Amino acid sequence: MWAAAAGVTGIALLASACGSSDAGSGESSGSSDEKITLTVATFNEFGYEDLVKEYMELHPNITVEHKKAATSNDARDNLNTRLAAGSGLSDIEAIEVDWLPELLQYSDKFVDLTSDDVEGRWLPWKTKQATDADGRLIAYGTDIGPEVIAYRSDLFAAAGLPTDRAEVAKLFGGADATWDKYFEVGDTYVANSGGKPFFDSAGATYQGMINQVEAAYEDPKTNEVIAADNADVKDIYNQVLAAAATQSAHLGQWSDDWTASFQTDGFATMLAPGWMLGVIEGNAKGVTGWDIADVFPGGGGNWGGSFLTVPTQSAHPEEAKALAAWLTAPEQQIKAFKAKGTFPSQKEALSSPDLTSVTNAFFNNAPSGEILANRANAISDTPPFKGPNYFAVNDAMQSALTRVDVDKTDDAAASWDKFLEAVNTLGS
Repeated sequence: MWAAAAGVTGIALLASACGSSDAGSGESSGSSDEKITLTVATFNEFGYEDLVKEYMELHPNITVEHKKAATSNDARDNLNTRLAAGSGLSDIEAIEVDWLPELLQYSDKFVDLTSDDVEGRWLPWKTKQATDADGRLIAYGTDIGPEVIAYRSDLFAAAGLPTDRAEVAKLFGGADATWDKYFEVGDTYVANSGGKPFFDSAGATYQGMINQVEAAYEDPKTNEVIAADNADVKDIYNQVLAAAATQSAHLGQWSDDWTASFQTDGFATMLAPGWMLGVIEGNAKGVTGWDIADVFPGGGGNWGGSFLTVPTQSAHPEEAKALAAWLTAPEQQIKAFKAKGTFPSQKEALSSPDLTSVTNAFFNNAPSGEILANRANAISDTPPFKGPNYFAVNDAMQSALTRVDVDKTDDAAASWDKFLEAVNTLGS
């Protein structure tokens, strides 16, 4: 479930990354008079629909076919299968940050995108995530996922809670917001609303919490799996499930029930990285009351983020590299953000008034660009360490949470024991 959730992201260097080109013109050294077709494989919502059309208008000799998988899991399975087969991959393959460490083990299967033209373009930690042990940059960063609290102002009002986004930020503790305070507000909401759910799922809430732990699952020096012995992991697991007993809507993110709940007042809050805003709007079409608050427990958090790679299988690697560079240019990252809420990872985009002035009509005209920029600046310069086993451990954890919160087949203790069994099999 989490694998799909994290993958909802993705989008959007200056076109100079492709040579002595101009980002606005779309011209690059990767283009020629030869008529070719480039395939781009993404997942969920990257905001590329209009950008693909724009690129083809700028490059009439290039046809771009956009393949979009429904979830991050689907994209990962397809990539791994075709990577192993040695054929069948698209010219550009989008990958999600939680399974990027797996692919770095096979970085020779991807074109080295290192270039002086892209030096310093992204937030340093974003570039580091896509750099292999030999210093090769195998992916261009698309979006990041700075988190806010999204809430239903109408449901808050009915429960006697403040509705103004500045007051809601104060309600959760403002700059001193904590997870204890978040769950305390949840208790108040549940009591005042007659037992209505406060948040959507334990799995999603857990992810916001664990993403603030610097080394949750693996030792950064050895890649040894430490999840079973890490007290932080167990404490967060217990805390979120204790709250979920009364506050959760018991929905698996991305399930049909979860999607439908947006039309039935299913819950009052959810943790929302930038890319989630487009998902909320799409699922809650016609529903009024959604807003976002410039606050997050623990100060700041990043959930998700994606990259664009060029597999060595590509028949047109230079043209693919040029397209990937254009799609991840500041201008295009901002367009993608406006389209789907995918928040830019390039420093130039983050400081652009064209970004910080963005408002979101669906979320009560919230200044989403400014709020998400503030939340991005609150993210630690040292992101959580994610090694080659991160995806597998986190998948096992999400299964453990789902058994208790959604399926209700296990209590917390029994499901934790099953998590330990799954973790202990890694590497055996």
